Amino acid sequence: MRLRLQAAVCGLLAAASVWSQVQEPASGQPPVRRWTTLERLAPERLAATQADVERLRAAVQPPPPLPGLNDYRGVFHAHAGDSDHTGGTPEEILRDAKRIGVDVVFLSDHHRPPRDFMDSWRGIHDGVLFIPGSEAHGFLIHPEASVAEHMGSDPATLLRQVNRGGGMVFLSHVEERTDHPMDGLTGMEIYNRHADALDDGDSMQALVAWTIDPDQSQLLARSIELYPEAVFGAQFDYPALYLDKWDRETANRRVVGVNANDCHHNQVFLVIKVDDESVRVGTIVDDLDEMRVLTTADAPGISDLVRGHEPGKVIGRYDLDPYWVSMHNSTTHILAPALDEEAIRTAVAAGHVYVAHDWLADPTGFSFYIDEAGEAAAIMGDEWTLEVGATAELKAHFPLPATIRLIRNGEQIAVTEARSFTHRLDQPGVYRVEGWLEVDGEWRTWIYSNPVYVR
Repeated sequence: MRLRLQAAVCGLLAAASVWSQVQEPASGQPPVRRWTTLERLAPERLAATQADVERLRAAVQPPPPLPGLNDYRGVFHAHAGDSDHTGGTPEEILRDAKRIGVDVVFLSDHHRPPRDFMDSWRGIHDGVLFIPGSEAHGFLIHPEASVAEHMGSDPATLLRQVNRGGGMVFLSHVEERTDHPMDGLTGMEIYNRHADALDDGDSMQALVAWTIDPDQSQLLARSIELYPEAVFGAQFDYPALYLDKWDRETANRRVVGVNANDCHHNQVFLVIKVDDESVRVGTIVDDLDEMRVLTTADAPGISDLVRGHEPGKVIGRYDLDPYWVSMHNSTTHILAPALDEEAIRTAVAAGHVYVAHDWLADPTGFSFYIDEAGEAAAIMGDEWTLEVGATAELKAHFPLPATIRLIRNGEQIAVTEARSFTHRLDQPGVYRVEGWLEVDGEWRTWIYSNPVYVR
């Protein structure tokens, strides 16, 4: 994720008051926000959010796993040392993956010829499985073998080469291509953290403005220290645009939904003293001449901020996206029999995955399946034929009581608050569930299942 501060600082000193009101969602629609991003970033809101998250985490009781399957925590769309706007390294990803229990990292290197992205980390590294890939032509591509000679080809040719064997292709940054056809694709991102940042310019401007204010900068630093995950999660919006496309596409074919962290560890804001009346503001991946110079004419507090510091000194550093925070924010959980590349690829291609915001509470053990005669006849991603006279039920099990939305063909057909959910299956359709948790007086999405396809 990269947000150029040249754009972010435009108008950053304009006064703005943003108010929100509690709203009731329309019938059949998901809950709506109670707080704006700026309200969520207030110290009292961050503290309340953290208190609720700690309460939720403490109450987790994982359901029994489905027979023969393990729940592996995975990360898609991860960048490390692959571009001039990536601030982190593979070693840093590995360290932070182990810190929060990530089992699988799907790398998405930016193409940098003549380097072959398939020469990135691959296989098990200190207990974490790395699978190479690239973000190219608007897709996340994960071929089994090198496609270097085809990277300059037209997208159709490239996709044919990637799809050979166990290769996979996912539509990325859906907000930029909502009408893109799904032919030749394994699936698509159903949540992308970058999209939340892009559509929330007010909060980005405010964050930059706070870094050059003597009082607000101290509050920001303290908030990042005490509540790093709540700060990073403050921009979250329900990904309606992504999910609407997913529901439209799954009506016609199987489309695997995965999460996109789009993590680079590059949202580290720097404030550097120029002289007694001005500073440079940028990020760790900006060259000095790319940074914006702001003066006391823009913000009178700059003179107090720089007092006592030498020119050229970094007087403020605000790390918003360390890998452990961004990877814990949203994940793709993979239900597979073993932690090896073949088993993981097979499970993902089959849609045996769900997307979750792990920072709210550990979702491990979640399941959604069709129960027939007491056994799981089909799980997320599977197709299943509804026979005349058959007795079958949709079942979902959560590690916590949650608000559960059952969605059929893109429409909510049932909602309940429970730890487990059962629905008699009496008609075909594409069924998926969402789990929502209450945090600081508002509902936030926690889990998105992949569908079961009932024919």
